[in-house]
Parts: sequence; structure tokens; C-alpha cells
Amino acid sequence: MKIEDITIEVASEKHLGYVERILTSIEEAAQVRGTGIARRKPEYIARKIEEAKAVIALHGEDFAGFSYIETWEHKRYVTTSGLIVRPEYRGLGIAKKIKDLTFSLARTRWPNAKIFSLTSGAAVMAMNTKLGYKPVTFAELTNDESFWKGCEGCINVDILKRTDRRYCICTGMLFDPEEHLPAKIPQDVLDRIAELDKEDNTNEEEI
Repeated sequence: MKIEDITIEVASEKHLGYVERILTSIEEAAQVRGTGIARRKPEYIARKIEEAKAVIALHGEDFAGFSYIETWEHKRYVTTSGLIVRPEYRGLGIAKKIKDLTFSLARTRWPNAKIFSLTSGAAVMAMNTKLGYKPVTFAELTNDESFWKGCEGCINVDILKRTDRRYCICTGMLFDPEEHLPAKIPQDVLDRIAELDKEDNTNEEEI
């Protein structure tokens, strides 16, 4: 098997059937790693897919990998999270391809936002570094309580609480948005994003 055999794309409604498999893979990865990957509900992952805030990797119709993005503090900060590749598909470079696409997606949609990551994985840290992320203290990350609430599903959340959110098992990494895009976003995805953003603006005006 080669990386060319894997389809890596921005997820859409046609991928909603993979939600349970994605959640199972995240749970399995957390158990093997022994460190934190925050647990998410099916509705959360489905919403990321519907909002064009997720990237999925498939071998034919077989699920191979996934990651999603989220915005915080009125889109001033963006996270790329939940990066997983199923064990049988590791070693092909899928994680890097997913990471490049989520990064490009975040830069394209929110070019002025700071992109950050909380990770305990050496491979993710290495990929982040190549993309221009730098290790930072947690104080330099978002103050949005909704983000930190997501850590409640992590097995190491007690450390985060004991240290008054100063540090934990994960390393905080931050990208200052002045880098080129490592992957191209297809035009049909850009059109879809434009429609979603238009709906967001309409909803905000109504509120």
C-alpha cells in the first residue's frame, strides 16, 4: 500500500456514516497512548464534518484517519485537534498529509487567526514545528472556557486543574500566521466554505 492509495479530503455530509468509527479510533488511540485525547460526542464530530471543519482519510471506503479544527474567541484562535491514523495505516505519511490539509484549511478560512495545538505526541510536535509552530506557555493560548472545558474528557485533567491551568502532560504550541500554505484547498471546498460563512454571518445578524 502507498500514500497514493489513500484519499485525504475535507470531510462533508457524505462522510457522516464514519462518525462512530472515528470516535472508536480516538478512544482506542487514547487507551494505547495512555495520555489525553479528549473524548467527544457523536454530535460534536458530526458538526465538525457538516461545517467543513474536518479532514478524513480513506482507503477506498475503509476509514484510515481523521482530524478536525475549531475556532475560539470570535475566530481569533484556531485549533487543529484529534489527529488519528488507524494502526494498519501508519507509516505511510497519512498523518502529515492530514495535518497539512487541516493547517491549510485553517489558514484559508481564518488567515489572521493564531493556530495552536495541545499535544503529548512527539510525531505531532515534529509536524507542528515544521509548519512553524513554537512551544508556548498555556497563558499564550486562548482563554475561552469552552476550549478548556474540552479537556474534561482527558484522563490527565486533574493535573491541569492542580496547576491552575499553567501546564499539563500536553505541550502547548502556537503558530503566528505568516507562513505559506503546504496544501491546496480545492475550489469546490472553497465554494462550500463561502456558503457556510454566509450562513454564519446571517445568523449573527439575526442574533
